[in-house]
Amino acid sequence: MSNQEINLSPTRPYMARAIYEWICDNQLTPYLLVDATQPYTSVPEQFVKDGQIVLNIAPHAVHQFQMSNDAVSFSARFGGVARDIYVPISALLGIYARENGQGLFFDPDEYANVQTTEDTLKSNTQEQVESETPKKKPSLRLLD
Repeated sequence: MSNQEINLSPTRPYMARAIYEWICDNQLTPYLLVDATQPYTSVPEQFVKDGQIVLNIAPHAVHQFQMSNDAVSFSARFGGVARDIYVPISALLGIYARENGQGLFFDPDEYANVQTTEDTLKSNTQEQVESETPKKKPSLRLLD
């Protein structure tokens, strides 16, 4: 039975949080490997190489760090300029320690058939707009 059939959520965000905690607990530097070509990914384009970017997410290097089931977001400086970073979990290819390369790398196709929160929001908004379209005005007719 597949994850789709029993409707399990993907393991990627849970595994990424666990590896992040393990790296930090061992006083190592956590790096994210990101597929910068994925929709809704917001990273500094000038540092993207071959569609990918590596981000240092050490606690001392980032501000307002959050890793949810949907995305990794934080603020960091790139070339002295503060930037807000947003990485959907589907764009997260790996999390590893800079010092020894130990970590976890994910199957890029894991999210191929999973509808993301952004897609869900977009389709819900579209359905809401469609349901708000004017319909025929109700009328009352008296019968004798």
